[in-house]
Amino acid sequence: QVQLVESGGGLVQAGGSLRLSCAASGSIFSINAMGWYRQPPGKQRELVAAITSGGSTNYATSVKGRFTISRDGAKNAVYLQMNSLKPEDTAVYYCNANISPRPAIYPTNYWGQGTQVTVSS
Repeated sequence: QVQLVESGGGLVQAGGSLRLSCAASGSIFSINAMGWYRQPPGKQRELVAAITSGGSTNYATSVKGRFTISRDGAKNAVYLQMNSLKPEDTAVYYCNANISPRPAIYPTNYWGQGTQVTVSS
């Protein structure tokens, strides 16, 4: 079994910063892309940022220049540094990872349980 555990959410004032962390554990052979998604109240889940195993990154237009995604291969972890937060960043943030649990097993997408980020104006 594979588990993704997120931490670092909370309440912050507009203009503030938060750092989200996500660690994968369990039966892991290799991790391909990792990323962060978010789901604002009453809206669909959307991609925030993603990072490949080689370190290439991709960001939603709305967060470019404010958020930075990074990963630590040794810890099977991914991070999201969020600066200059805005009220519209309020959402439940989910960690996602594409993981092969064993050699020659097709990778599967796994999700964390979500962590709430609330930005007050």
